Amino acid sequence: MMAQYMELKAQAADCLLFYRMGDFFEMFFDDAKAAAATLDIALTSRGEHDGVPIPMCGVPVHSAEAYLARLIRAGHRVAIAEQTETPAEAKARGGSKALVARGIIRYVTPGTLTEDTLLDSRADNMLVAVGEAGGEIGIAAADISTGRFETMTVDAAALQAEIARLGASEIVIANGSALDVAGRQGAGAHGFDRGAFSSQRAEARLKAMFGVATLDGFGSFGRAELAAIGGLLSYLDHAGQGTLPHLAPPVHIAPGSHMAIDAATRESLEIVATMAGARQGSLLHAVDRTVTGAGARLLAADLAAPLLDGAAIEARLDLVHWLHDHGGQRDALRAVLRALPDIGRALGRVAMGRGSPRDLGQIRDGLGEARMLRERLARAPDRPPLLDRLLPALDGHGDLVDELTRALVPTPPTETASGGYIAEGYDAALDDLRRLGSDGRRAIALLEARYRDETGISALKIRHNAVLGYHVEVPARHGDTLMKEGSGFTHRQTLAGVVRFNSVDLHEQASRVMQAGAHALAAEAAHLEALIEQVLSRKEAITRAAQAIARLDVAASHAERAAEGGWARPRFVPDQRLEIVGGRHPVVEEALRREGQPFVANDCVLSGADRLWLVTGPNMGGKSTFLRQNALIVLLAQAGAFVPAQSATLSLVDRLFSRVGASDNLARGRSTFMVEMVETAAILSQATERSFVILDEVGRGTSTYDGLALAWAVVEAVHEVNRCRCLFATHYHELTRLAESLKALSLHNVRAREWKGDLVLLHEVADGPADRSYGIAVARLAGLPPAVLARAKDVLSRLEAGKARTGGIAAGLDDLPLFAASLAAQEEAAADPLREALSALDVDALSPREALDHLYRLKALANEGAEH
Repeated sequence: MMAQYMELKAQAADCLLFYRMGDFFEMFFDDAKAAAATLDIALTSRGEHDGVPIPMCGVPVHSAEAYLARLIRAGHRVAIAEQTETPAEAKARGGSKALVARGIIRYVTPGTLTEDTLLDSRADNMLVAVGEAGGEIGIAAADISTGRFETMTVDAAALQAEIARLGASEIVIANGSALDVAGRQGAGAHGFDRGAFSSQRAEARLKAMFGVATLDGFGSFGRAELAAIGGLLSYLDHAGQGTLPHLAPPVHIAPGSHMAIDAATRESLEIVATMAGARQGSLLHAVDRTVTGAGARLLAADLAAPLLDGAAIEARLDLVHWLHDHGGQRDALRAVLRALPDIGRALGRVAMGRGSPRDLGQIRDGLGEARMLRERLARAPDRPPLLDRLLPALDGHGDLVDELTRALVPTPPTETASGGYIAEGYDAALDDLRRLGSDGRRAIALLEARYRDETGISALKIRHNAVLGYHVEVPARHGDTLMKEGSGFTHRQTLAGVVRFNSVDLHEQASRVMQAGAHALAAEAAHLEALIEQVLSRKEAITRAAQAIARLDVAASHAERAAEGGWARPRFVPDQRLEIVGGRHPVVEEALRREGQPFVANDCVLSGADRLWLVTGPNMGGKSTFLRQNALIVLLAQAGAFVPAQSATLSLVDRLFSRVGASDNLARGRSTFMVEMVETAAILSQATERSFVILDEVGRGTSTYDGLALAWAVVEAVHEVNRCRCLFATHYHELTRLAESLKALSLHNVRAREWKGDLVLLHEVADGPADRSYGIAVARLAGLPPAVLARAKDVLSRLEAGKARTGGIAAGLDDLPLFAASLAAQEEAAADPLREALSALDVDALSPREALDHLYRLKALANEGAEH
């Protein structure tokens, strides 16, 4: 047996191996140690290997899914080794001592889950493959539980941002790849067969998979995308051991189709999860009013990828607006949606061969309700265009629904072993078999009564188990009575308290019951297989219906949230503008509402002539909240939602950046300040005039002089080079001097007052700079000892007196040249003599001797450049 285990473990490689032994999945050696520690189960031993006891642990087969879920969450991958023949077949093949054959039937990994018990119903579960070809990077991503399948080509700088957008549960790259990517909760990528990442093989496989001669109908795929697709499909084939899941045709995501948001900004804004990884406290949690799992997943995807297509945004907003204004239609729609099963994931399980009669019942019920929903919505007046485009997908499944309704019982079971899922009247022959079985069981009950009368043993019972089948059971004290010769009973088994027997009449009745039952189970299984084939023949249409249901749920959710909070429809304009009146932070406002406190709304007006706000004020005054709320309003607007404001007028934002808050990344050798500078560098190198940037406390992680110098230069660069809309919060009051030289910069502050020694935070954003930062007052609120506060006041008064005499740390900045002039001077100083010399050459006019002389001169210039 251990030889067979070791062979299977070699195939499983770095996966834990679940080795089926009877009613348990057993693990051995290091797998057992790892599993026992993760699952907190007993670690035992079985036999020896090289004179050392073999560690062993196991989990029951009937509850294996719960243990699998814990192992997957802990970062493990698991290979399932099942028995591929019965003990009887093994005995017939190799004699009484033959070992039952086993084989790996499936690899369970974070990105290949389909079971409800292993998945979060309200979150996508994305498997991502990253391929390289022709100097480009391709991404292929799929959620096999629903069939979602998309691809894109990215540059190296945007790779991690796209991985973050997808929220990858698992990332696969080619063995030996130098790509550095991480998925959800920091999960790293793992290598797979490099040969699988072949663009040529992937193209051929896609054509065969979808039965097309060309991929042009799906989009234009680059070689890197095809390489990633090849890796993804091969990995899925490996995980399913030849069973490929249902995937919709791949959707090519064109560059620039959605707002670019890097991983740092997603974490800072806590879009779909907080920095701690929790859903509660995120933007998604604050706005989610969906009533279906599919709707919740689509809402998260929308927030992760706000649109850049104005027409598509307006189409979403029109549908939200219609549902907002028609509360009766919205309530009726949400009531129907709330009762719908998740047909997308049910279809995914069916396509993977893991479907049950209950999954077919969910598809039947979901499509049936969708058809009635379509009829109800089609009668509504003044429908928006997007609704008219969605409605056809909800209909056209009548024949399938009717067939499933006739074939299945109203509430089908998840298990097939006991049958009972095919409805009575669907198959007359099956009904006859069931009657035979039922009649036989009644006959056995009558036989039991007869045996009691004939023997005089009132405790006599006819029972059934998997080993003996039907048998007569009497208490041990009556065993001798049935043991007598001529009693008509044959002894089968003696236990401590009972004795078991068989009889000719019982054997005949039992044979009829068992035979009818076996034939009935076989008939039901055949019907189930036929029904599954019918469902899979319409899988694309069912997928479209599931997507339409999800989109309706998201629109109704946005409308419900807007009605709850008095949110407004955003208005988009072509000029570079951001005008928010009465803006609120959706997460903070909801938290305050639960505590019975109001949220102080604030305006934000950024335009070409006033595109950079320098915001000063005390800690806890609300600067970070103000910055974030405006970023979130932009994000919600381009996701197609109403926004928490009295009004919002804006132009499309191509990139959203947030550098708010401090954190380190010790795993990658980066201090808090290094992380801050890396994020700031990304903003300065990538932000365009159409971008929106929020920056908070740039430069605070180093010395005062270094920090002020960096903050000063960053403000100038954003103003002069990036020229984007930007909110810049700071405690460096010296930066307010920049308002004199930077024409598009204006000063604003978060208001606060001291009253009788106490700090009163007003949370209002006003024009002009703050008079001070109130740091000592905030420290008093935090509970610092009085002696420390008194000493701090003394030090502060001396520092302020010195500042009054000398002009402070910014005293020498009055005659600083403008940023643009400084930049020009640097460019002039950075002139390249080698490039200039090459440009001056007239190559066609050179003689061989002159060409050689020039080569020596160019080499000398190159050496001089290297020395500098």
